[in-house]
Order: sequence, then C-alpha cells, then structure tokens
Amino acid sequence: MLISFDCPKCLKTTRGEDASQVVHCKSCGWTRQTSEPAKDESLSSCLVCGCADLWRQKDFDQRLGVFIVGIGILLSTVAVAYMMPGVAMMILMAFGMADWVLYAILPNRLVCYRCHAQYRKVPNLEKTGVFDLEVNERYRQEAIRLKQKETSGHS
Repeated sequence: MLISFDCPKCLKTTRGEDASQVVHCKSCGWTRQTSEPAKDESLSSCLVCGCADLWRQKDFDQRLGVFIVGIGILLSTVAVAYMMPGVAMMILMAFGMADWVLYAILPNRLVCYRCHAQYRKVPNLEKTGVFDLEVNERYRQEAIRLKQKETSGHS
C-alpha cells in the first residue's frame, strides 16, 4: 500500500510505502501507531487521523483533467469559428472517448474526508463508497469550527 498525506505537525506532504504499524513524517519525525489491515482487506479507517470515513476516486490528477477538457473546448471552438461544425463534433467525441478510456483503465485510490490522505494499491476498494457531498461538508464545517477555536483561543 502506498500512502500520501500532509503531516499534521509540519504540514509538509509525505509519501511512503506500506505503513506497517507506524505512519511517520520524513521531514519532522511525527509518528502515529496504526493497526494495518490484513493483506486482503481494505482500509476501514485512515492511518493518519483515524477517521472512519473514506471515499474512492480514480487515481488521476484533476488539474491535468481540467487542462485536457480546456484543450478540447478550445479546439472545438476554433473549429466552429472556422465554420466546421463536423470537425468540432469529432473533436468533442474524441476527447469524450479518451475520457472514457482513461476512466476504464485507471486504478482507484482511497481518500480520507478529514485529512485528505491518499492510499494507493489498497485491496478491495470496491467495498468503499464514492464521494458523498454531505459527508464532505460535515468535515469541512468541522475544520472551520476547529480553526475558529484556535484563532479565538490565541487572541
């Protein structure tokens, strides 16, 4: 299993392999004891923060995806501007087909709602649900409240 997370202590991104029994930050030395699942079981909670809410997503850089969509829009718009609607449709269909192929072949990863730690090469990911906006909003509001407590306590 591969893990990528922002360290709770120094906030630097840490990447590592197989967090067996201990998750640690290579920059500041922060550590957390874990109870890693058996090799054939999926994660039931985040190894970094202990949150039991995880979601499954495709392992693809979203910024690259938005850039690719932008290129498709730009190219089809240029084709329409030159009075070639057939070419514009072909461009859009080609980008749609490429998106479908990427969706079919890319692996999944797990993401923690609370700390956004990412886990790759985890078995049985299909048992984990996909993104739920309601759960995400609950954790987003929790983070806002914690930040407000910290700022009001230090004033």
